[in-house]
Amino acid sequence: MNIKRRTNSSRNWLSRNFRDPYIKERNSKNLRARSWFKIKEIDDKYNIFQIGMNVIDLGSSPGGWSEYLQKKIGFSGHILACDLLPMRPLKRVIFLKGDIADSVILKKIVSISKQYHWNAIVSDMSPNISGCSIIDNSKAFDLSDSAIYIADRFLSRKGYFIIKLFQGGDFNQYIKKIYNIFVKVKIFKPNSSRAGSREVFIIAHGRKI
Repeated sequence: MNIKRRTNSSRNWLSRNFRDPYIKERNSKNLRARSWFKIKEIDDKYNIFQIGMNVIDLGSSPGGWSEYLQKKIGFSGHILACDLLPMRPLKRVIFLKGDIADSVILKKIVSISKQYHWNAIVSDMSPNISGCSIIDNSKAFDLSDSAIYIADRFLSRKGYFIIKLFQGGDFNQYIKKIYNIFVKVKIFKPNSSRAGSREVFIIAHGRKI
């Protein structure tokens, strides 16, 4: 029975991906990840990324967001990417492999931040999904707390903070945390987010302190 369920699940996944227009376009453009379209939609709507900006990309692997940002900020901008998973090198992108809550990684971010001020911090981080919503929500918001700590500590006064959150659980509580730190806060769901997904993206701008 378990084998049959896994087989049906795999077939459904393959069928869904085969029909997905964003996956088809990703393949035709030879992009690293489908998530490229999400950050593009956010940028198209809010006009955030400009030539010369410096950006921290949290949860960066396989590099879809960094790939988009690299072209938007040009040769004068810089990207610091971080993920637990490895990421193939990208030109002008500094990659740190590890947990952003780890003191070793934080020390490296501090060291690099002596050279740059950060105009934007973006986070597409997600936990490994267990299938238990209580556990998954808890892990997701632990990651979110780590991301907002990085933003609160390193983001420039007029910078942007973009983070993926999942509706449910402590969602409203986390939104309040962001409102306490930033002047402007928007909630946005890109068309490229899957219809059944609970993910939304928070676009915050201008730190209050």
